[in-house]
Amino acid sequence: MAHTWDELHGMNVAQLREIADGIKHKELEGYTMMHKDKLLPALCHALKIEDHRHHEVVGIDKGSVKAKIKELKVKRQAALESKDSAGLKRIRRQIHSLKRRIHAATT
Repeated sequence: MAHTWDELHGMNVAQLREIADGIKHKELEGYTMMHKDKLLPALCHALKIEDHRHHEVVGIDKGSVKAKIKELKVKRQAALESKDSAGLKRIRRQIHSLKRRIHAATT
């Protein structure tokens, strides 16, 4: 029976221990004494499931936004070297805005 990280994360410790009971794996030795924060990663590793949640960016092209951020970081470094405080502030705000746009689009 295939499990997902979200499914396992939603289970309580007793349910996780029932699943671990049927699996023979080195990381699950002593599973009856493990708390959920230790049992969940061990169980994921034993089942060969990635032990974290993946986030998806919806509604924007993340690659192009990140490319724009990289360009702005180069400009930011140039503004630092030329001591252009007004330009530096503008560039930092643009970088911040783009990062927030990615964060807002992440589900």
